Amino acid sequence: MTHNAFTYRATAWLLATLMMFFGDVAMASSLKLADPSELAGRWQATLNSPQDAAESQALQDKPSNVCAIEFEQQQTLGHGAECLSAWLDEPAIGWFPEPDGISITGKEGSRIVFFSLQREGLYKSAVLKSGLVITLVRAVQGKK
Repeated sequence: MTHNAFTYRATAWLLATLMMFFGDVAMASSLKLADPSELAGRWQATLNSPQDAAESQALQDKPSNVCAIEFEQQQTLGHGAECLSAWLDEPAIGWFPEPDGISITGKEGSRIVFFSLQREGLYKSAVLKSGLVITLVRAVQGKK
């Protein structure tokens, strides 16, 4: 009887350990950190209210709502950084990938806004102090 109790306890510990190990492996593979070269290039940022769809806002042809932004290879923001900065509390200088999104950085190199991954090529900020959100969409390559 004691032998069976020991075997059941050992089996339970082994199963728990395996579940923790394979759970960590599965979670780590689902949150893959993108290489900066995968995210570098042209993006379109759209400023809208939380309930508006970014696609409908972009079609309204309001230049103040839409910015074309260049994410450069060296993780700095190029053309369009000043447009994005106008929507934020401080100038946007750089960017870096995170497992679940993209962070935009300020002068000090610290994150000033985080864009969470919604689906491939689409990222959305949390609600800003203004009550609006910014949506980032990968621009079609070759378009200026």
